[in-house]
Amino acid sequence: MTSKERSNLRSLASALEPVGQVGKNGVGENMLRSFSDALEARELIKLTVLENSEKTPKETGAELAAALQAEFVAAIGRKVILYRRSKRDIKHIEY
Repeated sequence: MTSKERSNLRSLASALEPVGQVGKNGVGENMLRSFSDALEARELIKLTVLENSEKTPKETGAELAAALQAEFVAAIGRKVILYRRSKRDIKHIEY
């Protein structure tokens, strides 16, 4: 993914509300399933990494992206943005 594509996805994500939070317990199986469902429905999601998390937002984003087979777009403050093209027959996000 190019920096221009990342920039476009960041601008699209600025209007989104976070769909979940990652805290000190890290990422569980149910949380992964929930985030995967959100990515399938929306393609672009924003998450909040709480202050008590043991990992930085960037580390958490990279871990989630690998587990969800998604693209880590950015970590802005305590927010993480992830993108994964949906397999459903919908109008996909153009970046």
